Amino acid sequence: MTPKEMFIRALKRQPITGRVPTFELVFFLTMEKFGRLHETHRRFYQWDQMSDSEKNLHRCDIADLAVTVARTYEHNAIFAKPNFSDFDEIIRNLELIREISGDRYFLMRHGDATYSIPNGTDMLEFSYRMADDAKGLKSDAEKMVNAALEKAEKISKYGLLDGFALCADYCLNTGPFMSPNQFSEFVAPYLEKLIQGYRDLGFYTIKHTDGNIMPIIDQLVECKPDALHSLDPQAGVDIAEVKRLYGDKICLIGNVNCGLLESGTDEEVEAEVRYALKNGMPGYGYIFSTSNCVYTGMPLERYELMMRIWREEGNYL
Repeated sequence: MTPKEMFIRALKRQPITGRVPTFELVFFLTMEKFGRLHETHRRFYQWDQMSDSEKNLHRCDIADLAVTVARTYEHNAIFAKPNFSDFDEIIRNLELIREISGDRYFLMRHGDATYSIPNGTDMLEFSYRMADDAKGLKSDAEKMVNAALEKAEKISKYGLLDGFALCADYCLNTGPFMSPNQFSEFVAPYLEKLIQGYRDLGFYTIKHTDGNIMPIIDQLVECKPDALHSLDPQAGVDIAEVKRLYGDKICLIGNVNCGLLESGTDEEVEAEVRYALKNGMPGYGYIFSTSNCVYTGMPLERYELMMRIWREEGNYL
């Protein structure tokens, strides 16, 4: 099977042989590994002044780098995350990735349209609105979902994309930013509609959120995404417990502790990797990854240590 086919079988919780599928939402250490600037670290202040040939060099390099990361680390999926917001540029990015890699990798983009943790500037106003303007807040939530589905329908016509990563964060380390009852009112119905709408268009969905999701995990699972990422151990989320409770309902992705990858000992990292594999693999429906992403500042050698253990021990017979 291709890496994409393995990834889809994991999303469907179907039996597979060989290595446990793996990917990362973002691999930022492209300068350290390849001597090439990651796309989100580029600043296209002069984009409008560039010639067509200059623009195309950037487009091609961004797509090639995404595929290079996947090939190097044997990722099964690519999360296409260019700086571009223009629809035509998004499609061109997906086309270039497919031109370089064919249909070998599962290809996804960000596609969340639900409320996430407000920033410090907006937190107070959002809290007031939940109490004083619940109807307006719900109306806005509906509009955001409808707009996302309209865009997805346009994208679906090109046959380039396999799914969406829904990257609205709902939780802090201590728990969700709103109560479970509020979550059931202002987020869950719209998340469920978004996921079903994507499914109706033929897309898979991976729901990402950091933090302690345990107070709302029932609701997340009931919204029926294909997978849940990232099962944050820094917030006390135990993959063994999540697997026991929900492993027959949803694919799990994660959950090697990013904090230990940066500041722990090699022995702690090795133990963390083995714990994730030991508890994620049984019964299939598991995709190996960090508990967030390979972020700027993480030592490259720690990620490569993690991946060495995955290659040696993350194998189905």
